Order: sequence, then structure tokens, then C-alpha cells
Amino acid sequence: MHRPYREAFNAAFSSSLWRRQTDLLEGRIGARASYRLAETPVFLSPLVAERLVTAAREIALLLDNPATIAAMRGAVPPEWDVPGMDSYPSFLQVDFALVDDGAGSLEPKLIELQGFPSLSAFEVFQVEAWSEVLQGVPGLPKGPWSGFFSGLDRNSYVDLFRRVVVADADPENVVLLDLDPPKQKTFVDFEATRLLLGVDAVDPRALKLEGRKLFREKGGKRLPVERIYNRIVFDELIRTGAHLPFRLTDPLDVTWTPHPNWYWTFSKASLPYLDHPAVPKTRLLSEVDPLPADLAARYILKPLFSFAGGGVNVDPTPADVARIPAKERHGWCLQEKIVYAPFLPAVDGGGVKVEIRMMFYRPEGAAEPVLGLNLCRLSRGKMLGVDFNKDFTWVGSSVAIAPQG
Repeated sequence: MHRPYREAFNAAFSSSLWRRQTDLLEGRIGARASYRLAETPVFLSPLVAERLVTAAREIALLLDNPATIAAMRGAVPPEWDVPGMDSYPSFLQVDFALVDDGAGSLEPKLIELQGFPSLSAFEVFQVEAWSEVLQGVPGLPKGPWSGFFSGLDRNSYVDLFRRVVVADADPENVVLLDLDPPKQKTFVDFEATRLLLGVDAVDPRALKLEGRKLFREKGGKRLPVERIYNRIVFDELIRTGAHLPFRLTDPLDVTWTPHPNWYWTFSKASLPYLDHPAVPKTRLLSEVDPLPADLAARYILKPLFSFAGGGVNVDPTPADVARIPAKERHGWCLQEKIVYAPFLPAVDGGGVKVEIRMMFYRPEGAAEPVLGLNLCRLSRGKMLGVDFNKDFTWVGSSVAIAPQG
């Protein structure tokens, strides 16, 4: 961490400072986050920030290999194989745990990948809210703070985000697609997206299919849908059995951003294909025989596709593995256990663990993905998910920031 910034912030911290930040967020977006917001931003040292950027970019480029993508594409279930998949996802999330490097600093270790969108709009407002609040903290630099990368500022980042989501379409002909958007935990990001891009969140069940074309109603107008900013989590679609007016596998006259197949292709199923110092050893459970003798001590058992940490077993036993039918083991992996460093001191003296998501964007025609923004999750529980941190403070959603420029 950046020790001087952390010491200055903790010395000035009060619950009213945190409430001011959350109130600023709610006031500017017009909606309140339904997940917990952490009491602090993350201040990284320049060394750790550079390690994160380097590892994230190297992993993103490792994934940009047609042969590797062809192999990973096997994770797409045939019944969910959507036509028109592009050569690389328009959104990529690279999630790292920050761990002790053994030399008094921190290094990133990959937790998972997602070829799926994240809170790309909400984080813009979270950065701005913290930036404003920090102006009144003694000992911290004055002026704007930034959570952006690749030389981007707020305006150039929003332009990048717009080129990925809207491209050259009219925003009215673009929809953010998810089931029952107002009830989603990410609805605050949907509202932030509408503010930044003019793109509405729409339930797919409200769309009309005519031939190969989709339409929506807005203000009494019938509007063609040209682009879909896809936020549908397949786990939820499968679990709810929601009936859509079209099949995702139909050849529709729309452009997906990102294409739904990347949800499966760039995921935990990708980890066994990556050889990088920041990537823990990962194997598909179907390929592990015999089980390692140090199973519980050194490995985590994970489903390849789950939401918010569901199904993850951090202390697996042979009996746990035995309960998974052999025909389903291709959908699980064993990953080398990672020990998060509780390096961030809370004001009550406890240590906080940090996971950081490095968020990439690839507009149509771009040569490679651009690292744009980050988000952080803070934890004091055994795992990072909300359900594992219910009784703690200084946990939840946050962002890593540094003085701009």
C-alpha cells in the first residue's frame, strides 16, 4: 500500500466522511447501490500498481491467441452457442488477489477471468465521489484523483466505453439487456450507464421479434434494436427458466457487446491454458487423478461457472470431490490456494484483504484491448463474496485511486 496516504486517511476517518461519499454517489446517479460500499478507497504503491498493470496486460495478450481461443471455446455449451462470435471480447475482466511477495511488498495472483462486463459506469462515479471527499483530508494531495489507466482521464475513458457499447449507433437503438433490471444488484451501474451513454436497461422479455430483427417500445415509439450491451448472467437465465421472445441462438440482426459466447470462453475455464507467474496452477477436475495428498491444504475446488462465489470450496476433502458425479467434473477445477495478504489496516486495527479487477475494453477494429479502469473488493471474511462479510466493516465495493497526473 501507499503508506503515507493510508496513514493520512485513517487518521482523518470518520463515519460521516464515508456517508458523504455514499451520499454523493447516490445523488449523482439517482440510485443507491444494493451492495455494501467499503469505507475506504485503496491506495497502492507505484510498485504494486505497476505489477498489476504489467500482469493484467500480459495475461490479456496471452489470451489473444486463435489456437488458445479455439480450445477454450469448447467451454460453450452447444445449447447456448450464439452465432456471430467475434475474435476477441469487447470486455475483459482480470481479477487479482494481492498477496505477500515474501520481500515486504505485494504481488498479484490471478483469481479468475471474465469475458463479460463489470461496473464500468458506476466506478466512474465512485472515483469522482472519493476524489471530492479526499480534498478535505489533511496530508493527502489536493486536486483530482484517478482510477484510470493507459493515460486515460474521465472524458477519454467515457469515450472508450462509448465506442465499445454504442459504437456508431444511436443510443436509442442500443439496449443494456438483463432480466428485470430494477431488481438486479447491479442496477445502480445500469443507471450510471444511462447517465453516461444514454443507453436504457431493458428486460429481454419486453422485446419484440420480427423476422431476424428486434424492437422495443419507448415513449410510444417503436425502436429497432441494433446493438445489445449484454449483461444477462447465464446462471440466472438457466436458474429462473425465463422465457424469452427469441432464442439467443437465433441468427439475429444485432451486434452483441460482448458476444454471449465470451461468458463461457474467457472464464475460470481459461485458467488451465495460461502459463504466467501471476497465474496459480489450475486443472480441470476431470483431469485430476489421483487427487493430491495435500488437497485441503493447497487447493480450492471451484465450479467453472458460478455467481458471487457460489459453490466455491476453500477447504475441499476427497469426500467433497466424490460427491461430484464423474460426468460433471469437467465443469469444476482445482486451483492452487492463494493466501490474500490482509495488508490494508482498518481503523479498528484489523487487516483487510483486497481483490482488484482490471477492466479491459476493445472497441470494434482495435488492435488490442485497452486497460481502462479498476474496481476493488475488500474482505475480512474467509472469502471475498458479500455473504462471507456480513458482520464486518471496511469491506465491500471500492476502487484503487492515485493522484491524477
